[in-house]
This record gives sequence, C-alpha cells and structure tokens, in this order.
Amino acid sequence: MKSHRTRSQDRIVELLKTIGQPISAQDLYVELRNRDQSMGLATVYRALEALKLEGVVQVRTVVGSEALYSLAQEDRHHLTCLQCGNSVPISECPVHELEAQLNRSHQFKIYYHMLEFFGLCTQCQTAHSITDNP
Repeated sequence: MKSHRTRSQDRIVELLKTIGQPISAQDLYVELRNRDQSMGLATVYRALEALKLEGVVQVRTVVGSEALYSLAQEDRHHLTCLQCGNSVPISECPVHELEAQLNRSHQFKIYYHMLEFFGLCTQCQTAHSITDNP
C-alpha cells in the first residue's frame, strides 16, 4: 500500500537517489536551493519525517553531528569513534534472525535496522594512551 506523496517528498526522494549517501536535513535544504528546487527548511523536515514514517527514508544519528538521512535500503552497521567521530561501515550482521523473529512474534513491520558500536579508533586509542602516560 503506497501512500500518496507530496511534490516536496518526491523531490527529496529524487535528490537522495542522486546523492547516494547520507546527508543532513540542513545540507539537503542547501542542495535543493543550489538545484533551483528551493523549499523551506520546515518543509524539508516535514517531508523527511513523513518519508521516515513510510519507511522510505532512514535516519542515522551520529555523535556530535546532525541526523543523517538516506533512502532506506540495506541495513547499516558501523563502528563509530567517540573522540574523532570517524565512522567505519561493517558488513557483518548478527541480528538478521532476531529481526525476522521479532517481525513474527510481535507482528511488527520492520523497515530496516541499524547496529552501531561506539568506542575509540586505533588512532584515538594511541593518542589517548600517550596523554594518559606522560
């Protein structure tokens, strides 16, 4: 059952397809303006929220950064450094079976899932150990 999308929502979906990577709502707003498809920032946020509830757009919140929006495709998994903010995608996923089980047991329509591990990357661990051991 596909809901009827607004013109603003359609323009955002097309732009997200073109960009092909996660982008903040602010950057999306600027990108639309640069492409002469300007819309108000509040409209961008409303359209993203509606698309999120439809399962078309996924949102990822990054430490110390704005939420990043992208088209909901494959599940995303990351190792994210709390110090420098670097985020590395990982391909392994230990929760696919859990997702299927939750879908069945709770009759919950799951659009996607995200798995994120937080800690320190190798460079920040090294820098951290140097400052800890004068």
